[in-house]
Order: sequence, then C-alpha cells, then structure tokens
Amino acid sequence: MTQSNNPLRKHFRQAAIYLKLPSGGKFYPPGSITMTANNELPVLPMTALDEITGRTPDALFNGSAMADLIQSCVPNITNAWAAPITDFNALLVAIRLASYGHDMEIGTTCPKCNVANDIHVDLRMALDNLKAPDYDKSITDGDLTFYFAPMSYKQITENGQASFEDQKTIQLLSNANIDETEKLAKLGAAFRRITESTIMSIAQSISAVKTTEAMVTDTAHILEFLHNCTKSTFNTIKAHAIELRTATELPPITVTCESCQHEYQQEFTLDLSNFFETAS
Repeated sequence: MTQSNNPLRKHFRQAAIYLKLPSGGKFYPPGSITMTANNELPVLPMTALDEITGRTPDALFNGSAMADLIQSCVPNITNAWAAPITDFNALLVAIRLASYGHDMEIGTTCPKCNVANDIHVDLRMALDNLKAPDYDKSITDGDLTFYFAPMSYKQITENGQASFEDQKTIQLLSNANIDETEKLAKLGAAFRRITESTIMSIAQSISAVKTTEAMVTDTAHILEFLHNCTKSTFNTIKAHAIELRTATELPPITVTCESCQHEYQQEFTLDLSNFFETAS
C-alpha cells in the first residue's frame, strides 16, 4: 500500500528502462493497460518481495508469480493475466534487464564433445530482436476465412497446467503396477485430454471465422467446428497458429565450443524458473 505523505517516497525504485511492447498495446482488454503518449512503458527493478514470490513453487506453477511480477515492475499493466502472449518474453527480458543489468550468463553443453561452456547474452540485443507476428494476416480454406489473435497469459497458463497434469499422470501410469485394462483406459483418457487442450488452444487463437453468411466469433462455435472439420482444414489452421506462436519466442543462440570449435544452436528461454539463478 502506497502512502502519498511518506517522506521516503522520493527514494522508492524508479524506472530503469522503457519498453515498447511488441504488440504496441493491441489485444489488451479495456482497463488492463495504460499506454503512454510515446508507447514506451516504464520498467522498474524488482523488489525483495518480487524475488521471494518468484521463488515460491505454487506461485510459479499456477502463474500468479509471473502476473504479480509484471504488475509490480510494469505498473502500467494492471492486469497481466489479460496480456497477450506476444509480449511476455519482452516483458521478462525487460524486467531482468532492469533488475540485474544487460549481461546474462547461460550454461550450455556442446553436443559434439559434451564439454560445458558458459556463454554471455546481451539482453539489450535479445530485446531488440523480439517482434510481434502479423496478426492482420488471415488464411483462407475453401469459402472460410480465418482471423487470428494471440492467446492471453491466463489462457496459456490454464491450458499449460492441464497438459502438465495429464503428462505427469501418463508418466506415473506407465510404471504403475495396476491392472493392464485399467491402465490403458486411464492412459487413453489422459491422452484425449491433452489432445482436447491442444484443440482448445487453437480455438482460442482464432478471433473470427468468416463464412459466406456470417462472421463467427464465439469460441464455443469455433471449438465445435475444429472437432468436426476435415483433417486437412484442421492441419492448415494448426500450422498457422503454431507459426504465429513460434514467432514470439526468443531465437536460439549460436555457440562455438571453446574446446572443439563445434558450432551449434543453444535454445534460449527466460522464465521464472531460471530468472534468478545467475543473478544471485
């Protein structure tokens, strides 16, 4: 709680950097963000409470740690759950940069000689390379035109939690000493739920479907369509949705092994599970 008459107020944390969101502020529901005149949002360093919350397993799993962190460090975003996924990597990189500086060390192992290497990533360059895909681009299949929009953080989190639980169930059942018929039935149910979660993610990525008679925006109607369309149509939609999602990810880093000089690509991800380990 902030007290306006606190004499220490001028010593509170200040914005360390300013961020232009890849989305440009699009796709945020009304009331979830306050854009500035120049579209640059102030990013504050993390507090001690942010770090404690970010290390709490339950908060990490249910997504609240990420949402709380963004609302604390980017106060212009008042509802991080509603934020489009296009902005999340940029927000995390910006908060990491504002809190610990631009240099981030990453451990990597050469796939050729298995020697461990430490590489340094300049987060300023990583941030500059993050762009939003073109969501104005539609695709057409027969007499249907499909329009897309990024999923919200809440949708991504809910679908991810459901898939994680089912994947864990599958791992446990695979080694469980239970009746084979019962095991197969439970495994089948878990796989079906994972498939259903995938289809739901695709449905939530579609903002509208234009037919010769109507413009359909109801997610329930779109989900029912995906369950009943041809495999060809489904695969076309799925490929485009994956392409849009992939375009928001941090690109891999090219690494040259110090030991054998082998060049390889190292995946670069940034989430709260590895946010603090090289900054402590």
